[in-house]
Amino acid sequence: MVRLKFSVELNYAVAAPGCDFIFNIHAAHTRHQRVVTEMMELGQFLLPTVHTDAATGNRYMRLKAEPGPLRLRYSATVELQHHVAAPESIPEVPVSRLPADVLTYLYPSRYCQSDRLYEVALREFGTLPPGYERVRRICAWVAKHVEFKANTTNASTSALDTLSERVGVCRDFAHLMIALCRALNMPARFVAGIDYGADPALGPSDFHAYVEVFLGDRWYLFDPSSTAIPMGLMRFGTGRDAADVSFATIFGAVRAEPPKIVIEAVSDPLGGIELPRHRSEALSTDDGSAVLIGARLAPLC
Repeated sequence: MVRLKFSVELNYAVAAPGCDFIFNIHAAHTRHQRVVTEMMELGQFLLPTVHTDAATGNRYMRLKAEPGPLRLRYSATVELQHHVAAPESIPEVPVSRLPADVLTYLYPSRYCQSDRLYEVALREFGTLPPGYERVRRICAWVAKHVEFKANTTNASTSALDTLSERVGVCRDFAHLMIALCRALNMPARFVAGIDYGADPALGPSDFHAYVEVFLGDRWYLFDPSSTAIPMGLMRFGTGRDAADVSFATIFGAVRAEPPKIVIEAVSDPLGGIELPRHRSEALSTDDGSAVLIGARLAPLC
């Protein structure tokens, strides 16, 4: 088991007459990701509402901010109990046998134009034996052919753009891998979260995007940007692509500061708590069923 403690601080200057926000910065509840404690602090006296999407398990907070400074700080302790499997034992699933709730992740989406990447996917990976290893080869191919470089893409960059320009940040790596997997009839989805263990040379801790592919009977983790330790990936939300899981959707005029994110891993060998490490096995923190598990949420203030 892995235990992560983290905080996310967001600061905005809100213009008159105010602004509506939808945030996706609450840690998700899954069978393998348990929120032990969490707290939200707000710099304005507001009454936000939090709801959980029944289909994805994503947790959204809505609020209407008054003009002036707005500060949010969300902190939580999360425990990850990874499902671990031998890669050679994990098959691809024929479309005819896929669960109904994963079919939406077969289709092209705004940033993942899998229908236009079919020929590339077939040429590069079509002759490989189906299964987990083929997906791992796709992940490695994206990591090899795309250079990680900050401030090289924007909110409109798609998988096709990344394939052409061969440069991007974690969300661009994720979009390209997702599109290639879908082109080969494998359900793949975008995961938004944060990560422990990234190279400090990449800069301050930030939000992180990675990929889950449905294989066998569950969603398995992949990080095509290769910047994180998969055991240290913590999820906020999942969607077809980045458009579904923005950490903040803003309806109004604001000036935003860069997010301030702090994350640490807690080790307790006697309690079965280990630090995140690189592993050769396949890892999963979601079996496909969204489950709400009780957590202690401090009063909003």
